[in-house]
Amino acid sequence: MAPTNDCSAVGTYREEAVLTRRQVEGMIADGKTIIILDGKVLKVDLWLKYHPGGDKSIMHVVGRDATDEVNALHSYDARQRMAAYQIGRIEGRWQNFLPPVQGGMFRAYSDQVQQLDRSHVLFESDRDTASESASLPDSPIFDPADRSSNLRSRVPNSDWLHQSSSVSSMSSTESLEALEPKSGPRPSLMDARTQREIDLDLDKYPSLDPATQDDIVRRYRQLGQIIHAQNLYQCDYKDYLIELVRYALLFAMCLLCLRFGWYATSGLFLGLFWHQLVFTAHDAGHMGITHDFVYDTVIGVIVADFLGGLSLGWWKRSHNVHHIVTNSPEHDPDIEHVPFFAISHRFFESLRSTFYDRVMIYDCVAKFAIRYQHILYYPMLTLGRFNLYVLSWEFLLRGRGPRKGPARWHRWFEVVGNIFFWVWFGYGILYRTIPDARSRFIFVMVSHMVTGPLHVQITLSHFAMSTADLGVHESFPQRMLRTTMDVDCPEWLDFIHGGLQFQAIHHLFPRIPRHNLRKTQKLVQSFCNDVGIPYALYGFVEGNKHVVGRLADVANQAAILAQCQKTVAGNGI
Repeated sequence: MAPTNDCSAVGTYREEAVLTRRQVEGMIADGKTIIILDGKVLKVDLWLKYHPGGDKSIMHVVGRDATDEVNALHSYDARQRMAAYQIGRIEGRWQNFLPPVQGGMFRAYSDQVQQLDRSHVLFESDRDTASESASLPDSPIFDPADRSSNLRSRVPNSDWLHQSSSVSSMSSTESLEALEPKSGPRPSLMDARTQREIDLDLDKYPSLDPATQDDIVRRYRQLGQIIHAQNLYQCDYKDYLIELVRYALLFAMCLLCLRFGWYATSGLFLGLFWHQLVFTAHDAGHMGITHDFVYDTVIGVIVADFLGGLSLGWWKRSHNVHHIVTNSPEHDPDIEHVPFFAISHRFFESLRSTFYDRVMIYDCVAKFAIRYQHILYYPMLTLGRFNLYVLSWEFLLRGRGPRKGPARWHRWFEVVGNIFFWVWFGYGILYRTIPDARSRFIFVMVSHMVTGPLHVQITLSHFAMSTADLGVHESFPQRMLRTTMDVDCPEWLDFIHGGLQFQAIHHLFPRIPRHNLRKTQKLVQSFCNDVGIPYALYGFVEGNKHVVGRLADVANQAAILAQCQKTVAGNGI
């Protein structure tokens, strides 16, 4: 028993050890994956390959206080298990770093640096015992000239040692003049527009100062407690019984029309069937039905893979990142649609996607398509399902999901599900039931194009909203409400929207069952009024006008840029 007690004592000591911001920075510089959760310092390197939601979402909260993100996306049991990764704790308010995957640069914490830090602390303590700089030494420097870098820098030279004040990781909230020498060239047209969009958000939304953001976080957490107290996380299974009846009727109508040889009509009902299934798959992916990891995963895979031919694992890996870095051009896969769509002029810079790990090249195809994207928007979305097949099989064949841990069985369950789908749909219906190529083509195109409105619903909540980066000090609730809109519709139409009309609420509390989102709306509106964050709510038609208007605006910018480049080339400049 003695060894066990000794080990326990050591473990307790490690957990209670107070780590400074400078020490955490050094750990990250050494390649460690460190996050802050409820004042605890977690080292989650071992969990990366096991995380059911993928490693990418974790990488975007390295060096940050991820309490609200983790609480929003994980169950109580999952959060309790995270305590096993605790290596220490912090004292006071945490000042976020810019994560390495987003370009943050970090300094190593050597013995020499420790000695200098101790001297710095003693000096600062003598000068001002209340000074925050004594406990929060210099933070990493983000080099704006290399925004695509995702490397942790050990900073081999010692130039940074001569800095006399705390320097935060640079973000796009800093003025453009700070990004270049005073004697250098003036900001480009695109840079000036980026700064203008940032300034508009800074004017429209609450201040980023710590007191204001802390108050928003405090009220957001109080709102979460109220939602729990009102049992809005509890699922009423009668709602899903109604959903099952609707699914059965749509699929029965598909088979009935197929029997009579009405292939276009049959395809219509199959498309509506798929359209409705996505809503339940979305709920299950967020553990919003039973709140049990295994049960909701099985439900989600049966609905998404076996009946829909799409990978739930691919969706979770992508969607979790979307919930962390919503509407970030470099990081959010849900808005990275180059060469077909660009909702920000920043895509003209051939940004590097940290999710896809490739450069989204703004080539001749993109230059042409984006100039007409507001015209091509609806036609292109009718073909969106074909792209989802490709992404799903790419995810499964390359084994990008967890291969160990609690989600190790997901990949093979999904492979079986997708094979099953193509057996009943591809072989059973297309090949065995429909007699000729023309009818098969009509059936496929109708069934897939009918799901186009679903893609409109998915993009509607984000395409017209802000893509500006306000930096690491913006709170999670403010960022979600700044980048997401809700769609106003009568209650009797909720089954058509499937909860996607309440995306702002969903982004704040992803695990609330969709049938309870309308009940939550008034609470969120009251919260927004209290903290001064605008709650974006538009009708379906008005929201579409905003989206098409944004696409047209970016298309116009693309045309102007192309004309400028043509003029410069013609003048031989």
